[in-house]
Amino acid sequence: MSNAFLLRHPPFLRFWLGQTASSLAYQMLVVGLGWQMYSLTHSALSLGLIGLAQFLPQLLLTLIAGHVADQHDRRLVVVVCRTVLALVMAVLAWANLAGQLSPALIYGCGALLGATRAFEGPATQALLPKLVMPEQLSKALALAAGTREATVIAGPALGGLVYLAGASWLYGASVLGFALSAAVLLALPHQHQAPPKEPVSLARLFSGIHHIRQNPVVLGAISLDLFSVLLGGATALLPIVAKDILHTGPWGLGLLRSAPALGALLMSVWLARFPLERRVGRKMFAAVALFGLATIAFGLSENLWLSLAALLVLGASDMVSVIVRSTLIQLETPDAMRGRVSAVNYIFIGTSNQLGEFESGLTAAWFGVVPAIVVGGLGTLLVVALWMKAFPALSERDRLTA
Repeated sequence: MSNAFLLRHPPFLRFWLGQTASSLAYQMLVVGLGWQMYSLTHSALSLGLIGLAQFLPQLLLTLIAGHVADQHDRRLVVVVCRTVLALVMAVLAWANLAGQLSPALIYGCGALLGATRAFEGPATQALLPKLVMPEQLSKALALAAGTREATVIAGPALGGLVYLAGASWLYGASVLGFALSAAVLLALPHQHQAPPKEPVSLARLFSGIHHIRQNPVVLGAISLDLFSVLLGGATALLPIVAKDILHTGPWGLGLLRSAPALGALLMSVWLARFPLERRVGRKMFAAVALFGLATIAFGLSENLWLSLAALLVLGASDMVSVIVRSTLIQLETPDAMRGRVSAVNYIFIGTSNQLGEFESGLTAAWFGVVPAIVVGGLGTLLVVALWMKAFPALSERDRLTA
């Protein structure tokens, strides 16, 4: 069914191919950067600084990127961003071949990656709704999300294999992936209707936040995801759980890390075949509640296979929430504002993931690993109950298309 949908929608097929190539290139790259940095420095802190170097530019530039996505051809914005990503990878490949690769250069390239992805993210999210009909958007989002989860599973493994031939080969493969993605999207038949040019101002940059505040359905969906991930970010503690509770080795940790992505992938395939049609608001709340219950089960488990099952459910339930939230955001937002609203959503997603990992680590240091995970799951259930009362418009939403 998914293949038939792709073939019936050539513009979305091109978009999907471009996303697949880009996501696979990035997931491969993450393996190479981390491994090479640790080989150069033998410092765990240096690994964390790579993530910080990418996160800070994203945080600082994303609102500006939303303005750019609404003022210019989003297709060209994405093409330029992925061309820049290919050039950054080429610099890393050249520096490695020349023996000039240093931690400072990796940090610098990481900052460029973060800055480029800050512009790429909102433009990509805002581009998709113009490629399919509104009633087909949830299916398209499910296919795109499923592909992303598949690359999260396959990309690091493929990157590790390519790295065996040398880091330059890995960076070269990433160059190819980003360049292929840019070429595919450049041929995308997307008609851009240029809006009246407006100067950059604080009011315009924050207009996406204002729009979300005025729309209880969108505000409820985004904030529900934010606080549930903040409280339920148990995956940050997987190394400790694997070693000290489940008493397994690196192979077990690898399975645990793959389980949420596998659950999300399976659910995305299901939703692409059977899209949500009725009572979508209550189904979103039920999915987030199931996310909290799966988190509690994972925290209490002392068996590897039970933990894997809990993480599978966790990933699958999260995917339901992601699809509903993403679809509602796009359909409840005028096209002229989709870039700015997508930018705010992009910030919330990145912030919740980053702060969720920090919250899990902090509470684990205070109370212990198991209490931290269980309390996070209970907190998610409490958020669901409070949000159902606070956002009745979201809870009572029947269909994705208003």
